[in-house]
Amino acid sequence: MNLSDYALTAYSHGGGCGCKIAPSVLDTILHQAKPAENFENLLVGNQSRDDAAVYHLGNGQALISTTDFFMPIVDDAVDFGKIASANAISDVYAMGGKPVLAIAILGWPIDKLPAELANKVLEGARAICAEAGIPLAGGHSIDSPEPIFGLAVNGLVAVANLKQNNTAKPGDLLFLTKSIGTGILSTAQKRKKLSPLHYAGLLNQLIQLNKAGAALGNVEGVHAMTDVTGFGLLGHLIEMAEGAGLHARIRMNAIPLLEGARFYLEEGIQPGATKRNAASYFHKVQNESGLQDALVTGLLADPQTNGGLLIAAAPEAREEVQEILSASGLANYIEPIGELQASGSYRVTLI
Repeated sequence: MNLSDYALTAYSHGGGCGCKIAPSVLDTILHQAKPAENFENLLVGNQSRDDAAVYHLGNGQALISTTDFFMPIVDDAVDFGKIASANAISDVYAMGGKPVLAIAILGWPIDKLPAELANKVLEGARAICAEAGIPLAGGHSIDSPEPIFGLAVNGLVAVANLKQNNTAKPGDLLFLTKSIGTGILSTAQKRKKLSPLHYAGLLNQLIQLNKAGAALGNVEGVHAMTDVTGFGLLGHLIEMAEGAGLHARIRMNAIPLLEGARFYLEEGIQPGATKRNAASYFHKVQNESGLQDALVTGLLADPQTNGGLLIAAAPEAREEVQEILSASGLANYIEPIGELQASGSYRVTLI
């Protein structure tokens, strides 16, 4: 077989951030019977559900450390490497930081897939790391039953510019920098039902770096930030609102969707992780949008791979945020999708 004849998604039971363990199960795994040890310089650790760990270096700078890996979401090896790498690097941008170094995490079924194909995955990873301006400086590999790839990434941020997902304030506007629906479209692709046009749109978004996060870190009025990945927009929004003790009010017609996402969903195509996500947190959501719950959860609980940044910013910072987004090629995402309020009967209300 030629390398192009191998369809990577046929060798894994899941793909992309849809591989993530459901939020309710993760709570059990991460539960600590004893209080965590106190490390004075650890600014962000397991005490919050943030995107990365952050360690104060003692000079006004902090080290951001993160890792992310998953099974193939597309069939092409180079594209898989690009997507997994952009997704992993995103956690640094989501903390307002600048990535500086990456190392690779590779699991490969050497009895099923040629080593040359793994080399193509690394080729894609090196391309994205070069785009981010960082070296792919090493890594570790194992023989595994399914193909797995990702990165461990380090970044730097001025402590004053560090952004977390639980520090939003009442009145903050909510911005989302990418369309949702990657789980739906990637599932359609795995089932050989995705049109070439929709695949092109999906791939374009999946390999896009969230570079705007580094610039947004410099904006004092950006109070909180996270990236939208495997728990879907609703899951990460609930983490943001819950962490700050706030209530989110979201306009459904303001949420950007990938072209074709609603069509494929209405055809019954969605990843299994969507229902697991919804079962974990939809009881915290009030749906006043007029849309059926099944459609709402199908879209908003859809697991995203390398999704956009979810930004909570003060109203007076609106223009500065919009200027940064526009300068970053995100002019289609400059309008808020909702806002955060001090109180509410539910954690999120959809209107």
